[in-house]
Amino acid sequence: MMKKTFSLLMALMLLLSLFALPVSASETEESDWDFSEEYPTAPSTGVTINVYNWGEYISNGTEGSLDVNAEFTRRTGIEVNYTTFDSNESLYSKLAGGGANYDVIIPSDYMISKMINEDMLETIDFSNIPNFQNIDEAFRDPAYDPGCAHSVPYTWGTVGLFYNTDYIQEDVTSWSILWDEQYSGKILMFDNPRDAFAIAQVQLGVSLNSTDLDEWNEAAMLLKEQKPLVQAYVMDQIFDKMESGEAWLAPYYSGDAGVLVENNENIEFIIPEEGTNYFVDAMCIPKGAEHKKEAELYINFMCDPEIAGANMDYVGYATPISAAKAYLAEEAVNNPIFYPDEEVLSRTEVFVNLPPEISAQVDALWAEVKMGGPGDAITLIAIILFFLLIYIAILIWKRQKAKRESM
Repeated sequence: MMKKTFSLLMALMLLLSLFALPVSASETEESDWDFSEEYPTAPSTGVTINVYNWGEYISNGTEGSLDVNAEFTRRTGIEVNYTTFDSNESLYSKLAGGGANYDVIIPSDYMISKMINEDMLETIDFSNIPNFQNIDEAFRDPAYDPGCAHSVPYTWGTVGLFYNTDYIQEDVTSWSILWDEQYSGKILMFDNPRDAFAIAQVQLGVSLNSTDLDEWNEAAMLLKEQKPLVQAYVMDQIFDKMESGEAWLAPYYSGDAGVLVENNENIEFIIPEEGTNYFVDAMCIPKGAEHKKEAELYINFMCDPEIAGANMDYVGYATPISAAKAYLAEEAVNNPIFYPDEEVLSRTEVFVNLPPEISAQVDALWAEVKMGGPGDAITLIAIILFFLLIYIAILIWKRQKAKRESM
């Protein structure tokens, strides 16, 4: 009886504590975007599409933003199961492994090209995507997917250089500062081969899509020379390291520049004079997708100028839909970080997929860069073989000992 009374008291206290708990901002803030009067709520279709995108790459209803996926569901009755990946390579591995079941994916240009070559993407039925007419002409015939037969642009941007003016007083104009010994231990570098090699390639004046192995070897040598100066090879960790002052120099994507520059007035962002990579991430449908038509309806929804504007207002990347800019803050539209001028764009190059033999060589060279060169790789292999021989010797000794004891 006493135990039951105690349980009831605990339940009552728990109930009261729930009312006292603070509610998150995302639950209390109303969205600045309300389409309920303009677009009625549709009945459920019983269909759920699986969308696979980069992390932090869609407006989700926090901070007064539009919950894009929830709005799509409200208008169409189609549910969205939304998950994220952290690199094009992890996305590719998931799909190539055959265990994935996605209806919409959002890879980058060169990965789209690779997937097309390997017959991993559906051809898009544009009769289900009338909003494709809103995509700017400049994005309708990309080198990675001629005619946009398999993809619809989602965002675009450039790769630039962040630096902290608290520690770097010189005028920064070139990628070469990432090789400056006076900043040793304060330099960050991309932790993926295409972006890292691109920085070396533009300094050497060669194409980012070179098919000359000698040019890739030359770029690898430049990256190996840089390695002793690099604090870490990172991706999203750049935010914490740059904001805290742990690192002073780092390459990264223009769409994320707003976050770093806004959070720390001493951090600047430039497009180096040698040039850089210009990238496009686009919406695609994997081969054999279970809900192809519904996927195309989702893509069509994302190409609505008002939805694209609301989405990019939160995400911060540039939109390939000029009509969407009417729904963005004027300071964002006029900011050269997000929308660089033609002079800057003339010094950029988009990635396309590399031939298999080149791609394999790039992967091998990248492993050498990360490990410090072929000598280190040989040393590591020698160490592994040494311990393997010791392990085999111990196994043989134990078997012989067991055999003697059994006699």
